[in-house]
Formats: sequence, structure tokens, C-alpha cells
Amino acid sequence: MNTPHQMSGPYKILILGASYGSLLAAKLLMAGHHVTLVCLPAEADAINQDGIRVRLPVKGRDGLVEVDSRKLKGHIAALGPDAAHPEDYDLIGLAMQEPQYRSAGVRELIERIAHSKKPAMSIMNMPPLPYLARLPGVDASKLGPCFTDASVWASFDPARMTLCSPDPQAFRPPDEPVNVLQVSLPTNFKVAKFGNAHDDAMLAHLQADIEAARYDDGSGPVELPVKLKVHDSVFVPLAKWAMLLTGNYRCVQTDGMRPIKDAVHSDLALSRAIYEWVNALCVKLGANPSDLVPFEKYANAAQGLIRPSSAARALAAGAQNIERVDLVVKTLAAQLGLHHDEIDQTVMRVQAWLDHNRSQAK
Repeated sequence: MNTPHQMSGPYKILILGASYGSLLAAKLLMAGHHVTLVCLPAEADAINQDGIRVRLPVKGRDGLVEVDSRKLKGHIAALGPDAAHPEDYDLIGLAMQEPQYRSAGVRELIERIAHSKKPAMSIMNMPPLPYLARLPGVDASKLGPCFTDASVWASFDPARMTLCSPDPQAFRPPDEPVNVLQVSLPTNFKVAKFGNAHDDAMLAHLQADIEAARYDDGSGPVELPVKLKVHDSVFVPLAKWAMLLTGNYRCVQTDGMRPIKDAVHSDLALSRAIYEWVNALCVKLGANPSDLVPFEKYANAAQGLIRPSSAARALAAGAQNIERVDLVVKTLAAQLGLHHDEIDQTVMRVQAWLDHNRSQAK
């Protein structure tokens, strides 16, 4: 019997978001699959003309290895949201920040994706509502206020939505073209299975193809970090929650922003307490402790995170909406009669910045 992969050859994958989405795109292109990125006009022009560049640290190599998509087996293209036809693709990747999905053009594309019934894999820090509805015992209807606009997700079938934990850290280097992405923490993407044989077979093929791919940077084939790891448990991608609540959101201070490293290491005992409390919450929701990442591993990785988080940088730049995983965690904990003082303070600080930014925009 033919597998879906054997019948379809290389997969066609549509990814919304060309910044962080470029990292997953590069791995898929190395593996021979075809990727279309949905992005802004200037980004689309640069990508269609010159492809993408992704720079990664590699063990045993000095400096960074630059992956040039023009040298890869797969084909890349870029277009605006109005030109995207979800029905033409095997898998949809959601790699924008959650507030962006309500913007003109993107919102309509999201609606077309939902109606296409194509499998969608979120690579957002903020789990889409349809994915949260897959978590046993979670009442997703109570989490709407945590989203910029929860109605964006109303047409999705939860069975067609999965979550891929965006653990790798990457950024666009300043003073570089918009088609360049640099990886600062080359960890793996961890994706939960959809729960049906066809879509899970596709994920398994993508995992195997990325694992087998090598890149020749001129000095011979090299194995690059950042793999796709498929997991049975719907809770595995939630391992990112403890990291976000301990580091990313605690970059946000009353009078400014601090690097993730400082948020974690300025008071390591407090950071451990927050981290382990969030992990314990995930276990109460149904996660197995083995689904989650130990604090020591995260604290070690955070030593290299010398910039404020993207959420903190967005608030400092005047953003009126950001992804509110902090609020999701606080709300889910409250449903179980739990709270943590430091997390409550973090939520209040983030909200104060949003309120200020919104008042300045009036």
C-alpha cells in the first residue's frame, strides 16, 4: 500500500510568516519539499528574487553556516495573502504572531484555510484556540479574552490543527536584507501528532526527511541542527510555557525591558520556582512530566539569550497587541483554583504596557 508521501512526492507547504517561518522553510527545502511563504510585498519581492538565507551555529564549525535556499532541492516562492490558495497545499504552517491573524487579507486567508480542511500546524508561541480545545479537560471557550480576536479561529476543526513548539530562537539581523534570518538557539521543533493516520504519516515523513538532509557549504556535506520531532502527546509543545513565563514575559519591567538571560539568572531561585510551578500546572492539565523540559536545561540555554524577547521588544516599540501566553497560563490556573504571585505581577506589567501603548495611539 502506498503511503501519502509516496503518492504525492515532495509535499507542498504554505507557511504564513516569512521571518520565523524561514527557519522551518529552510529545513523543509533541504529535505526536498516545496514551500510558499505568505508575507509582506517587500519580503515577497526579496525572496522571489534571491531566495532566503538562514544562518545557524553548528557544533565543530567556527562562525555561522549560511544556508542559501537557491542551493537546496526544494523550491521556494513568496506571495501576499490574497494570492494564496490553501487547497493547493498538503500542509499549512502558521508562523506569524497571533495578533497578525486578524489583519486585512490574513484574516480572510485564515478563513479559507479553515474551510479547506487542510491540516494546519501552528508555530506560534500562542496556541490557537482550536488546539487548546484538543487538551483534555480544558474549556477553550473561556480562553477567548486571552486572544487579540478569538473569532479568527472560530471556523477551524480542532482535529485539523496541531501545535509545533517554537523552541529554536531566531532573529532578523539589523542592517541585513529582509530575507536573512539568524538562529541564536538551534534547538528542535517539537510537534504533536494530529491524531489521524494520513496527517500523522505526513509528519513522520517530514521528520525523517529533515533528519536525513545534509547541506554542502563548500567544505562537504554537514548535518545542521534544528530538527522536527513528532510526539504522541498533545502536551509536549506546552513545554514552552514554562520558558515563556520564566524568561520571555519577565523581560518586561515597569520602566523598560531586560534580556532573557537577566530575567532568568538575576534571581535563579525565583526563576526555578516559576518554571516548576508552570510545569506542575501542565501536569495537572494532563501532561506527563517526561513531556516537559527540566529547568536546568532551560537555564543553561538562557545564558545565550542576550536580547529581550520579541514580546518585550514589541511592547517597547509601541505594540498595542502581543501574544498573551502569560494570560493563558494565568486563566487556566484560575480554572483549577491556582495562582502564582509573580505570574500575576508579570501579567499586570504586560497589561500596563499595552494600556499605555493604546492610550498613546489615541
